Amino acid sequence: MEIRELLTDKKRCLPLLLLADEQEDMIDRYLARGTMYVLDDGGIRGVCVITDEGDGILEIKNLAVHPAFQGRGYGKQLVQFVRDTHASKYRILQVGTSPHNLPFYEACGFQVHHIVKGFFTEHYDHPIYEDSVQLTDMIYLRQDL
Repeated sequence: MEIRELLTDKKRCLPLLLLADEQEDMIDRYLARGTMYVLDDGGIRGVCVITDEGDGILEIKNLAVHPAFQGRGYGKQLVQFVRDTHASKYRILQVGTSPHNLPFYEACGFQVHHIVKGFFTEHYDHPIYEDSVQLTDMIYLRQDL
């Protein structure tokens, strides 16, 4: 298994990126300025895009693992890689997500920090559902690096 930075042609991973953020123009808002990592284990199994949000804050904008390879620890390995690789430069690692993903991020050491009310309904051009529930608010979690 290898995690490496993808420097060019980031859109080739669009099918994976869309698993975590289902609207392409939202991905376009951070993909060009973000650092993208791919987890390769006999093929690309997962992706992670991070951005510098200023004031020592590093944000995970997209973290996705191919459905056939979920539950194997790849997502946690990507989070650990980001934490280890960037801890000397940043003081906080944060992620914005939906309630469905809270258990994963909490298991990775994140704690709920704040909620952005109406994020999904205001920024996406269509309703987004998880577990038959329409998403409205973005939940931000943080951990110290």
